Amino acid sequence: MDGYGLLALLGFALLDALDVLLVAITTAVVADARLTRRSPMTGVLSFLGGVFAISVAFGVCTVLGIDFLVRLLDFELTPTLRYRGELVIGLALVAVAALPVETTASTGGRWVEPVRKRPWLMGVIGFTLGLAKVPTSVPYLAALALLSAQRPLPVVWPVIVAGYCVIALLLPLVVLALAMRRTPRSRRVYRLLVRGITRFGPPAIRVLFVVFGLGLIIDALVHASRLW
Repeated sequence: MDGYGLLALLGFALLDALDVLLVAITTAVVADARLTRRSPMTGVLSFLGGVFAISVAFGVCTVLGIDFLVRLLDFELTPTLRYRGELVIGLALVAVAALPVETTASTGGRWVEPVRKRPWLMGVIGFTLGLAKVPTSVPYLAALALLSAQRPLPVVWPVIVAGYCVIALLLPLVVLALAMRRTPRSRRVYRLLVRGITRFGPPAIRVLFVVFGLGLIIDALVHASRLW
């Protein structure tokens, strides 16, 4: 896979990382752990591990499924299909940017008591949330489509999928790392980061969707002669 493709995957992963819901749940687990004087690490890592597991599994199955169909149908990615794909993905990103973005997460008390006793249950919550989140993540689906279009597939493509999923969880991991530190500066940065993500995360996602979408659309239009 060339440098342009890897850079595009990195960009999609950074888009995925701006997930306000994951940060909100991570913050809720940290706050509850502080109330009960426990370490938030087990609960948060269990939760993010569940999201990571379903994300990787979905990505691997998707790439394998697309690759199987390509081989079965003897499909060849031509320049025309490539630029049509760019145009469709670009239009989809711009369209998604116009949709309302959920900025809050319910942290009701139903799950608090069981999780306090069994922190590993956060992994089940993460896995369940991932089942709903991953198939509707436009950046992830676009990244998987881009990866699947490589012919032949890179030898280390499962590692690329796993690396993408790690980057997509970067912000909750940063929030956890800051929460584990007890210095006044770390606490101040932690509060500013959480407030900033909650306030500016959704608008930033919209802007980045538009930027990435327009970039793909412009590239497709520059090569308009190959669209037909």
